[in-house]
Amino acid sequence: MSKEDKLYKIWVYLQAEPLFWITLTLGAFLVGDYLYKKSKLNPLVNPVAISILIVSTVLLTLDVSYDRYFNGAKFIHFMLGPATVALAIPIYEKKDLIFKEIKPIIFSILFAIPFAILITYYLASFFNLDKEIILTMIPRNVTAPIAMGIAELIGGIPSLTAIITIITGIVGASLGTFALNIFKIKDMSARGFGFGVASHGIGTARAMSKNKTAGVFAALAMGLSGIATSIFVIIILKIVI
Repeated sequence: MSKEDKLYKIWVYLQAEPLFWITLTLGAFLVGDYLYKKSKLNPLVNPVAISILIVSTVLLTLDVSYDRYFNGAKFIHFMLGPATVALAIPIYEKKDLIFKEIKPIIFSILFAIPFAILITYYLASFFNLDKEIILTMIPRNVTAPIAMGIAELIGGIPSLTAIITIITGIVGASLGTFALNIFKIKDMSARGFGFGVASHGIGTARAMSKNKTAGVFAALAMGLSGIATSIFVIIILKIVI
């Protein structure tokens, strides 16, 4: 057997093994995280964006379907649920601070969520996008699992919603720091809440890595945004459509 044949057999074996795709996913993120730290935590060097780029490049180069990749890496996807639920622990630990800020929290959600839905709808309409694409884009401001569920409910395309949601999260996490600095917002609870509303899971991860208080308020905002969007999107769409 030639060396090429042996390498091919090894590759066939590896791509069928879940461990290979899990390793690729974790390795890509570690590369992204290393570059992020080497850049002195520059928000533009987003580790999630880098890891997506690496994994996508590997899949396209090797002509591997997403379904095959996901079947191997789905354990990481499964862990998103417990990881999200675990955010309840730091939220509980900061419950006194949260109740102290309950009025601005409620006001922010009641203002931010309808604004996010309406600005998405009217901008998409301005550019004459198809109705199905508009409905696909509307839930972009909440975490991907909730956004996909909302998109399916209102007639959007859930798989495309997931991509748009991830892009929204990456952009928000990358540029959020600059926006908050421009408006001289220094309070960590306010900064974290802004990340959670604007860039959901990815923004929450960034906020948590910078400051625990910011991370707690980002996690709280992410959860409240999901609940509020599920309610407001139906009400608003009945009015504007």
